[in-house]
Amino acid sequence: MSITYRYQRVMTEWRALLKLAVPIIIGQLANTAMGFVDTVMAGRVSPNDLAAVALGNSVWVPIFLLMSGILLATTAKVSHAFGRGAELEMGFLVRQALWLGFALGCGLGILLWNAQPLMELMGVDPILIKPAMGYLRAVACGFPAVGVYLVFRCYSDALGLTRPSMVIGILGLLLNIPLNYIFINGHLGLPAMGGVGCGWATGLVMIFMMIAMFFWVRWAPYYKSSQIFARFQWPQWPAQKGLLSLGLPIGVSIFAEASLFSVIALLIGGLGANVVAGHQIALNFSSLVFMIPYSLAMATTVRVGQALGSKRPRDARFSAGVAMATGLICACASASYMFLLREHIARIYTTDAAVLAVATSLIIYSAIFQFSDAIQVTAAGALRGYQDTRITMLITLFSYWGVGLPVGYLLGLSDKFGIAQGPAGLWQGLIVGLSCAAVMLGIRLHKIARRHNLTAV
Repeated sequence: MSITYRYQRVMTEWRALLKLAVPIIIGQLANTAMGFVDTVMAGRVSPNDLAAVALGNSVWVPIFLLMSGILLATTAKVSHAFGRGAELEMGFLVRQALWLGFALGCGLGILLWNAQPLMELMGVDPILIKPAMGYLRAVACGFPAVGVYLVFRCYSDALGLTRPSMVIGILGLLLNIPLNYIFINGHLGLPAMGGVGCGWATGLVMIFMMIAMFFWVRWAPYYKSSQIFARFQWPQWPAQKGLLSLGLPIGVSIFAEASLFSVIALLIGGLGANVVAGHQIALNFSSLVFMIPYSLAMATTVRVGQALGSKRPRDARFSAGVAMATGLICACASASYMFLLREHIARIYTTDAAVLAVATSLIIYSAIFQFSDAIQVTAAGALRGYQDTRITMLITLFSYWGVGLPVGYLLGLSDKFGIAQGPAGLWQGLIVGLSCAAVMLGIRLHKIARRHNLTAV
């Protein structure tokens, strides 16, 4: 195989990957930017409002990612069906997934509404609990709608149609900004709600996104062949079981990583509003940057799934390899940017000197783990395309909770290895956990891809 042929093949796959990934990245960045806007606008009110939004985010974002991870089973299954040309099967899968998305949205929304005992258990400052719960309960009202939206988005992505989620994500962000302004400051006859108002803005945007995605899928010509709306179907247990058996490990894997960050926020909740706010700034910006490799992983799931559905396991393996390389290139850029401009990044959120000092120091650790984070999330995305999710779940649980959190706790909140380092020690534990996950998931992907290739021979 000539060097020219290899180069052309890589470039062809890279263009196909980016064609899928770039709209997803823009849409995901727009969605995550809503949390960024919430944090910035609440931070302009007071450190307490910023800390309340930070605590609320540390609870609802992992729950949201758990739900979105479970519903990513829609992408994996529909992409396989698309590769086989089974259009009516795609419609059936989406109808069943819509029931699952709505049920998860309702159930997890109720869970968020009753999250106060969790904050009390973790020793969060009582002054912050009330506004944080007000923010959480407002967001919870939008959860049933966002569950339905996620199913439509996963279906569209699986077909290779990623532009709708991009457009709707941008529109949602543009709507979130004025809604935040209205609810935070009290306009149009509404009382000034401070940070709690960010929650109501987010909940309303979730409802808007569901409605917009429904109309797009309902009337756009390229979705017609699936006949999603041709008939009504009640939930069918075999289909629900299939979605859950594939999706639940995905959701738990994503939740394991996201909740690790959130548990850290709750563990340092007793160290004062300035520490919590500084941690939230670093976490919020890290989450924003994470959407790039996460979106690449979503595109990788589609590329791998479609190739396997079309009986092309070698192409699936090649797609996974190109995606991993692309993720590392992005990590180089993001890590350099975060390290060199860490002070400027922190000043976007706040001008408080104490908060700035904490945030700037933690952004350095975030820059360091960009590499391991890119490897592990892209490998997990490829494994979803192979519909290999249970071992991925076990690896992530072990890496984050069995390695990362204990190491972080020992370094940050105990004196086992000298003076406790506070949030810095906890973030060092994150680096260890993510690195462990990157190595183990990379090995797992290599084994699974090789197995599929040998089976096809």
